Amino acid sequence: MIARGAAPGTRRTRPRSPAHLQGDSKQELTTIWDGVREELRHTLPPSAFENWLEPLRAVGVQGSRLYVSGPDRVRDWFQRRYGAAATDALRRRAPGFTEIAFADPPAGAAAGRDEGRAAADPIPAGLAAGLDFDHFVIGSGNRFAHSAALAVAESPGESYNPLFLYGSPGLGKTHLLISIANYLRAQRPDLDAAYTTAERFTSEFVMSLRGDGRPTDRFKQRYRNVDVLLIDDVQFLEGKARTEDEFFHTFNELYAQGSQIVLSSDRPPEAMERLSERMRDRFAWGLTVELQGPDPATRITLLRRLAAEHGIAVPDLEVLQQIAGSAPGNLRRLEGALTRVTAFASMLGEVPTVDLVRRALGGDHDPVDAVPVREPASERLERIQKAVCDVLHLSLADMRSPRRAPNLVRGRQLAMYVARNQTDLSLAEIARGFDRDHSTVLHSIRRVERELEPGSDIHRALERIHERLNITVEGA
Repeated sequence: MIARGAAPGTRRTRPRSPAHLQGDSKQELTTIWDGVREELRHTLPPSAFENWLEPLRAVGVQGSRLYVSGPDRVRDWFQRRYGAAATDALRRRAPGFTEIAFADPPAGAAAGRDEGRAAADPIPAGLAAGLDFDHFVIGSGNRFAHSAALAVAESPGESYNPLFLYGSPGLGKTHLLISIANYLRAQRPDLDAAYTTAERFTSEFVMSLRGDGRPTDRFKQRYRNVDVLLIDDVQFLEGKARTEDEFFHTFNELYAQGSQIVLSSDRPPEAMERLSERMRDRFAWGLTVELQGPDPATRITLLRRLAAEHGIAVPDLEVLQQIAGSAPGNLRRLEGALTRVTAFASMLGEVPTVDLVRRALGGDHDPVDAVPVREPASERLERIQKAVCDVLHLSLADMRSPRRAPNLVRGRQLAMYVARNQTDLSLAEIARGFDRDHSTVLHSIRRVERELEPGSDIHRALERIHERLNITVEGA
């Protein structure tokens, strides 16, 4: 097993360092660890060994525990990916040892994988702003894609690899890719996430070619030495044999070393006929999810949210329906339509009306079908909280309190789960309704999803909660 160290605030037991070992024993310690690494070397791609095992050094022993030291970013990945295999190899080579633990790296220790590394470019500033999971409007056409992207952000390299998102332009594929990158930048700064487009990848590849027609090592390091690679519009690789070949080898290296790969396209892998079969096959190794056009309710919700974010007085529902009808299958065009209507009304000094929308957008677009007026999301959240309290016999004050009694924790988890699936509230807005933070909501939702089995106590509780809210239970 791998010992992960003491909890924060507790005193860490310090191992005996090699300086305290006598001559041959000190050398024997190094020999044992080198043997473990060599055994693993034969089971790993060269890049994975170089990135995750080469920087680690044996620094001491305590009882049956072998202590190693290395950069923080290497530790976490090694523990999750290779810890069990390393421990097994250690026990075979030195039966007296039973586990591997990490000690603080010595002052001035080399950064290992980071040394001489050509870091991937950050997300372009124009894309990063406002593109996160909290600002993603969830509807029936994109709910699965959103859930998959969030799962990848929470556990890169472990949930779905690769994750392949496809759909027509303007449905939110880029938004989800940037959301993953922004989430990792905030929650996992120890991981390197690189976002680019297939067109940019192609351009950089061509610029990197040397006189012998091979790409430089710097280009390879830029994209092969990352923890998460997000590539937009991979359909651009079609018909570019040499670029595709380079990306094929990049994909293989990343996949072999456990790095997360997220791809987007305007069509599914099997429809990219000008890509090689081996490339299409790899694109389909993980999870492929289609983003579909937004339904009327999603379009209305997005218009309301955009209006609120930009300080625009929310027009009447009929006006929103008319705007929504002008861009039935494209959220990006929908935002442009709202901007044009707002500007048109401002220049004319008029209040937005259905007639003004028609004049501003041109044509004679039919409004979307009437959408049932939903109660404000904040009121719906309180109604969900009350329904959970009724079913579990809790008080609303206790549910919102800091108390952590098991029944209260369970109640909050169920209410957060229902709120996320039945309202348009973002994770941050749900968190504020419970006086909790964003990470607590994520944990609660994942906890319920793991335990939600037909016939289970949690499933029966959700059925009763949904009955009170007049909602049909999925999977019931």
